[in-house]
Amino acid sequence: MKYGITFFPEKKVQDLINSYRKRYDPHYAWIPPHITLKEAFDLQDDELPQAIEHLERVSQEVAPFPITLTKVSSFYPTNNVIYIALEQEDSIRRLHEKINSGMLHHESAYKFIPHITLGQKMLEDELHDVYGSLRMRRFELESNIDRFHLLYQLDNNTWSIYQTFLLRGN
Repeated sequence: MKYGITFFPEKKVQDLINSYRKRYDPHYAWIPPHITLKEAFDLQDDELPQAIEHLERVSQEVAPFPITLTKVSSFYPTNNVIYIALEQEDSIRRLHEKINSGMLHHESAYKFIPHITLGQKMLEDELHDVYGSLRMRRFELESNIDRFHLLYQLDNNTWSIYQTFLLRGN
């Protein structure tokens, strides 16, 4: 089965992000606005208990922390994706590294850039128009990361929460 690990920001942040995603992201209906902490990966049923144990350990080692999303950017020309980036990345980068260790370590095709997608799969001209418009806007979106979620993908490509892990470190 295919799994992923994400953080969902607070509702007020999701609502604003969704006002863009419903226009510019064809995956809008598949998953709420999120920060991917571990990209999609496959696990066999017999590996799941060990993965959950690993994620429980991570959640006990990491304390909750705030994030601020401020700057619109793009992965163009690698991918036609527009996103809003985190202002400070140290805490979320450490969480990402802990999650992606041990049995869940996999080499990624891309460098970890914590972000929330605003739009994707756009034609090049549309991407440039939307990006040009959005980068003029100043965002000051704040949220607290106090949990992360192990998700699984359903047959219709939507994602559902399998288990939530509360951050309990000091």
